[in-house]
Amino acid sequence: MRSLRHPAYGCRVSLEDTELPRTEDEWRVRLTPEEFRVLREAGTERPFTGEYVDTKTPGVYHCRACGLELFSSDTKFDSHCGWPSFDDAIPGRVKEIEDHTLGMVRTEIRCARCDSHLGHVFRGEGFTDKDTRHCVNSLSIRLEPR
Repeated sequence: MRSLRHPAYGCRVSLEDTELPRTEDEWRVRLTPEEFRVLREAGTERPFTGEYVDTKTPGVYHCRACGLELFSSDTKFDSHCGWPSFDDAIPGRVKEIEDHTLGMVRTEIRCARCDSHLGHVFRGEGFTDKDTRHCVNSLSIRLEPR
């Protein structure tokens, strides 16, 4: 079984679906308070404060909650928006949900395995050839360097 070490507690975070927390109380024990606020309550970290905003390290970005591979560093680009940006997700790993918060319609992105909030996806901005920007909270992901 492949696993990741939890950054705050040092314990291993399993990647097995059967070991995922089933209640928000179980998630609260597994995640730090800030991770819980972003991942489970759809919070947002302040712009330009996340650890991966300017990261150029090659590797794969995993869901910080469950460890699912979400984004390749090859798809990361600098959008100057204050959050890590990717023009593509690994197929089938990110789901999109219409979001009507803040008095506007946006598209929220969540982990396909554990349903944790990642950020939002925007299209039609012209940043890349794919014309897509997955705007992701650093607190929602963990980089596994190559």
